[in-house]
Amino acid sequence: MSELLIERSGAVVVLTLNRPESLNALTPGMERAYFDALANADADPDVRVIVVTGAGRGFCAGADLSGSATDLATGGAPLPRRDPGCFPPTMAKPVIAAVNGPCAGVGLAIALHADVRFLAEEAKLTTAFVRRGLIAEHGVAWALPRLVGRGRALDLLLSGRIFTGREAFSYGLAEFCLPADRVCGEALAYARDISQNCSPRAIAAVKRQLAEADLLPPFPALTTADADTHLSFTWPDLIEGIESWQQRRRPAFRGFPPTPSEQR
Repeated sequence: MSELLIERSGAVVVLTLNRPESLNALTPGMERAYFDALANADADPDVRVIVVTGAGRGFCAGADLSGSATDLATGGAPLPRRDPGCFPPTMAKPVIAAVNGPCAGVGLAIALHADVRFLAEEAKLTTAFVRRGLIAEHGVAWALPRLVGRGRALDLLLSGRIFTGREAFSYGLAEFCLPADRVCGEALAYARDISQNCSPRAIAAVKRQLAEADLLPPFPALTTADADTHLSFTWPDLIEGIESWQQRRRPAFRGFPPTPSEQR
């Protein structure tokens, strides 16, 4: 049985963590497969949106800790390769997390690094790291404060306490909070709407703008945005976006250009 299911639904790829008997606890092979699938989807011009979810009643219960503590701590299988090019905030394609159930540790990291999160109201979430003698792994110390603020991030990281999807939504950790049986369907509908009605090139540019704006003071951020806006006026997608709106039809945007020189 494959530990990662990859399914296409139109221009949407759905990645399903598939070890339901362990609440999709992540193995090294499973993690490598996940990052490879992200990279492949981002490079595929026919894919416009990526959805990640979990099989069964859980999203991801964290790393698989079923081995002996000594082996896990000292036997040290190397960490899976993490190419920055398949790190969701740096990717051209939007990544949507459909958190349908329990979500902990590295599973929470996967959700935090997505662009948009749908959470089950009663899902139980936890950073868990300090309760296993670990630091804030997988970039969580970078992602979590950006969503919930420094104080709440410290609360969740230092206590390792369990909190619900409804609480997470109130903290700003997720954009949508729904009954568990609606999470995957709503996330997929949201992804399909983006894939059918939004310019892939504009989406990639907006993601890049957000990443760069984090590093810029206000005035350089404004002037950079103005320069990029003028450039976007030359894109065929702009003409198609205006004409499709005028003609009251669905836009037929081109796929995202594959070469770095075309990405600006």
